[in-house]
Amino acid sequence: MVVKEYTVRLREPYDKQMEFIRSTAKRKVVRAGRRGGKTVGIAILAVEKFLAGKRVLYAAPTIEQLETFWREVKAALRELTDIGLFKKNENEHYIEREGTENRLKAKTAFNADTLRGDYAQLLIFDEWQLCNEDAWTDVGAPMLLDYDGDAVFIYTPPSLRSSGISKARDPLHAAKLFQRAEEDESGRWEVFHFRSHDNPHISEAALRELTLDMSAEAYRREIEAEDDEENPNQLIYKEFNSVSQIIPPVPIGSDWPHYVGHDFGGANPAALFFTQNPETGYFYAYKEYRPISSVSISEQVQAFLDITKGRVVLRRMGGSHQEMGERAAYAAHGWHIMEPKKKNQRVTARIDAVKAMMEKNQIYVFNTCHRLIGELSTYLWKNDTDGIITDDIRNKNAYHLMDCLAYIMSDFTPETADSAKRVLRYPSFAGSKR
Repeated sequence: MVVKEYTVRLREPYDKQMEFIRSTAKRKVVRAGRRGGKTVGIAILAVEKFLAGKRVLYAAPTIEQLETFWREVKAALRELTDIGLFKKNENEHYIEREGTENRLKAKTAFNADTLRGDYAQLLIFDEWQLCNEDAWTDVGAPMLLDYDGDAVFIYTPPSLRSSGISKARDPLHAAKLFQRAEEDESGRWEVFHFRSHDNPHISEAALRELTLDMSAEAYRREIEAEDDEENPNQLIYKEFNSVSQIIPPVPIGSDWPHYVGHDFGGANPAALFFTQNPETGYFYAYKEYRPISSVSISEQVQAFLDITKGRVVLRRMGGSHQEMGERAAYAAHGWHIMEPKKKNQRVTARIDAVKAMMEKNQIYVFNTCHRLIGELSTYLWKNDTDGIITDDIRNKNAYHLMDCLAYIMSDFTPETADSAKRVLRYPSFAGSKR
């Protein structure tokens, strides 16, 4: 009897990769730096499980990330797919043993809806920090029930640069999962942490190029793969309930007034657009303006006119007292912006006014405002050298939409209706918060 041997061409994992590949935990959370080898490592694990007869599903929020994983598994199994032992489908990104449930599939998925329609014995989420949490809670966890399957969550600590493409309700949900898993004592969960520097296959020159334009904070997050260890009390807008006050877009009435908050900057201008339901008094942030590159004031004004076309804008507000020149420049192009009232000139006074409105459930955010949601979830007071919370804002210059929010919303006075009235008037689509 002639026995033919075929080669599976897996890369040799380095120590950090080997740790999570060989782990027997049912749930693994991997926090890794950019170019740390996390996708290559997870491809090794996926191929091994597939060859052991398992059904493997890999999910990533972008096609670019999916293609990296797909190239690795294709290369590893090429000899077996070339001879027809396994069937490969390039369009749908799967390799399978025909007539069986044994399959390895890669798909783009970032929330519950995009993950539906499949099941697995090993479920892998890559770039988990960019995915919506419901991909796991609503679909991922239930799909593993039939076979008591395993799950792996891979992420790099998110930065403000990624908040605009994230589908997460809470941009810090991956870090919170890592923390809960780290505290687990059942043995069901295990965590793994490695930095970009830990990858012996990345050259120092490549790493220097990767980090050349990074801030110290971005370097700590994306290269050192360090999560923030925030005290919940550091969150500036604790009063904002992301579960009930982030909502799908609702129809905006033709008679609803509109308001715009502005933050000036030659390279980083920002604007935030609100409308108010005249019957309830509730405000809705429905559009954010954050160009990715420097644009002229005339171009900005044209964008503002396009956003508010056919709408009645009652107030535009922004900038400090000293920024009268900036306001004059916008006025020269037909977009008049008011200076905040004297009582709201201080940053903390503006923040306190917005917090009061949030406490009374008067501010809602459409879930299409991804950057705004990201800033709300990471807008923190700074700690001093003794770890005491101060009145200074951490990395304040990065939070342009928070300034827009405070400039315009601090101009309003929260309603003083009693709690019973507020509950009766609470919009049905926004959930319940008392």
